Amino acid sequence: QPRSPCCCLAWTLLIGTINSLVFLLNLLLMFVIFTVVLLPTIVVVYFGFQCHSQVLHSSARYCKSILDDNSSSALIILGFVIMSPLLVVAMAIYCSLARRLQLLVCLQPYSLALYKGGRCCRPGEGALCCARGCSSQLKAWV
Repeated sequence: QPRSPCCCLAWTLLIGTINSLVFLLNLLLMFVIFTVVLLPTIVVVYFGFQCHSQVLHSSARYCKSILDDNSSSALIILGFVIMSPLLVVAMAIYCSLARRLQLLVCLQPYSLALYKGGRCCRPGEGALCCARGCSSQLKAWV
């Protein structure tokens, strides 16, 4: 049964807000995971660029006593080399966590705003939040 125009607008705003919050949660989760996993790369490349004489040439004690241009170049190269496998690890961690938390199932279809009678999932049916037509066979990934 179709909703009234005023009710439809209210439900559209509610569903848009829920979808935006789920999107921001996904974005925050991805940012935290990628930052933690890529921290070694960030640190190694930072020190390599900071102590190289052609880039920043810091006057810090460790740059003068430990790192010369050759070792700074080696740090920069090492940082970029280890970045590729760490990106794969970070993406795998994010995907498995998003799958386990079923974050993509929480995105609501806008058809809920147009018609009355959408049903909510029960906790045993495989979703953490309400979704129209949800069943135990609904999967975000195969």
